[in-house]
Amino acid sequence: MKRLGYLLFAVVFYICRIFPIKENRFFLMMTHDPSKEGNIGAIRCYLEESQNQYEFVSLTREQEHFRGKDVIKRLFVFFFKKPYEMATSHYILMDNVFLPMAYMKFSKKVKVVQLWHGTGTIKKFGQHVNQGTLGQLEKKANQCITHLIVNGEDTKELYQGCFGVTKDKVYVTGLPRTDLLFQEEKKEKALKQFYQQFPQYQDKKIILYAPTFRDSELEHPRIPFQGERLLEGLGEEYILGLRLHPHVANRLNQSVLSERVVNFSNYPDLNSLLFAADILITDYSSIIFEFCALQKPMIFYAYDLDEFSENGRGFYHPYKEYVPGPVAENEEELRECLRLKEFDKEKVNAFFHKSYAYEDGGATKRVVDLLLEEKKHEG
Repeated sequence: MKRLGYLLFAVVFYICRIFPIKENRFFLMMTHDPSKEGNIGAIRCYLEESQNQYEFVSLTREQEHFRGKDVIKRLFVFFFKKPYEMATSHYILMDNVFLPMAYMKFSKKVKVVQLWHGTGTIKKFGQHVNQGTLGQLEKKANQCITHLIVNGEDTKELYQGCFGVTKDKVYVTGLPRTDLLFQEEKKEKALKQFYQQFPQYQDKKIILYAPTFRDSELEHPRIPFQGERLLEGLGEEYILGLRLHPHVANRLNQSVLSERVVNFSNYPDLNSLLFAADILITDYSSIIFEFCALQKPMIFYAYDLDEFSENGRGFYHPYKEYVPGPVAENEEELRECLRLKEFDKEKVNAFFHKSYAYEDGGATKRVVDLLLEEKKHEG
């Protein structure tokens, strides 16, 4: 059924190619991160501030869901309006794979820019893990990519393989979503907005728990430790903040929350949360590639490391040697890591410098300049 949907989208797209391409139209495929802080959102904000002649149309994950009273309207928008907008756009910016592209081809003048949604990766993904029909469709869809944007030399070859594209399509410019990490004035503004919404945490030390998404916990979400117990002995100034996948957060038993265990999962600006956090607890999430730029301590709570290694996607590097912080495999070890606070700042610093080709907050400008300069040469 899904493949029929992909084909319908592609057929309408081809019909709409009879219309001229609008030179200054951007199609923003924000199906992973529709926020202003995401890679695509940052580019749009930059262009809106510096230019006036660009038109933006977008596709979000919400528009891919066909439910509610207006389902007919949603179907029309997705299968007819969006293919037309895409077919008449000069720039296609993406933060995810869009499988209908497996059946589509673009004009040579169109720039299809894959910005992805992770600054780096611990887990294998894309063509390194997807097989069968999904892997084949994904590979075909990725052949539309003209520009694959990566954050550093360390991920250039890795992402080339993940997306199955040729080396000449990979550009090391840095990722727009990371610019905020290097801009002190904007960081201060983001923190101010956070504390305006949560003034009660102004003088608290926030331990942020942000795990990767696990399919197995979708229907029965859980926190793999007792929050209040984890905070024992740390002092009243410490609170535990939860940043969970939306599917998990929406099903979370509210009884796990308390005055010192707070659910920040629905707070829209992840970077602001990272700025407010004093310590990050995560596992296999790519969030560490943003947090390392802040030079703050991390703890890796890999309570299912063996199972994840054997039955999950697997890792690109030996996990315990690669991650820039202590690894805890059970709740008692996690409590001990928090109590001892023995963090290796040099390891975090080395991980940061290895992950970033640029540390100047200028990635958005580099991406925009890359695309617009190419347009000038074509003209």
